[in-house]
Amino acid sequence: MRLKITIQYDGTDLSGWQSQPGESTVQGCLETAFEAFGCGRVVVHGAGRTDAGVHALGQVAHVDIDKVLEPATWIRALNVKLPVDIRVLRVEQVTEAFQARRSATGKVYHYRAWTSAVVSPFERRFVAHAPYPHDLDRMRVAAEALVGLHEFDAFTVADRDTLTTRRNLRRLDIDVHGDELRIEAEANGFLRSMVRTIAGTLLAVGDGRMSVDQVLEALATKRRELAGPTAPARGLTLVRVDY
Repeated sequence: MRLKITIQYDGTDLSGWQSQPGESTVQGCLETAFEAFGCGRVVVHGAGRTDAGVHALGQVAHVDIDKVLEPATWIRALNVKLPVDIRVLRVEQVTEAFQARRSATGKVYHYRAWTSAVVSPFERRFVAHAPYPHDLDRMRVAAEALVGLHEFDAFTVADRDTLTTRRNLRRLDIDVHGDELRIEAEANGFLRSMVRTIAGTLLAVGDGRMSVDQVLEALATKRRELAGPTAPARGLTLVRVDY
């Protein structure tokens, strides 16, 4: 039987999604929780591999198991075994045609930056600190240039599992809510560190370290060194995965 699982996590103290020996990861903790509940050794397949320090409001995974329980029972059983910074929100039985990664049609991430001089202790784990004036108009012009179907070589890092750097960035919105500057990105898929690099680039445009023309040049030439810095992991959250 295949289960589709929707998960939230605070990634601050986690070493990312993918299992690593001797490290606390989301995948590893979920697999341990299933094993502790008498399911034997299973592999939990995620919709994407979030990096260390990155958070999720709606990560999705699938797992094949022999044990049959009601969804509410699975939720209670798994959450008892998981660390407090990982929580299972929903469990659904699906057909074997469903795959958390390959069945996904899109993903939404947001990146949060705190722009005042002092970061609230209630926000510090989930925002990057950027206490400078930001030109939102320039940021939005640069963001609009990145929207569409492009090869995002300049906004990623080398990854041997990546077959193509072409992605359709459907939406890249920039909004301000009090002291929070939020960048929200929606695409058919994202490359490794792509959202963090886009966020770092847009923040650099906003505070004057980069120009819009430099962003255009980075996109056109596909040269990583011409794009902005990779923003800190703590500001990034996977909002949802679409199917």
